[in-house]
Amino acid sequence: MDNPEKIKELSFEAAMTALEAIVERLSGSQPELDEMLRLYAEGVQYLNHCRSKLQDAEAKISIIGQDIKPGGEE
Repeated sequence: MDNPEKIKELSFEAAMTALEAIVERLSGSQPELDEMLRLYAEGVQYLNHCRSKLQDAEAKISIIGQDIKPGGEE
């Protein structure tokens, strides 16, 4: 799956699984140069998607953390 729109729909976990599979394919065998380049480009798309998901989660955690009152006060 190298369609950027379909990748954007994936969960973080699904994208990480796909990225791990690409890394295994690149490190476990000796694909042709064109195949290696295609896999690398696809892996970058998954990596960027994972980074984006993590940044979104960090932003949400930061917003939620602002609601915490010091000393457990409500």
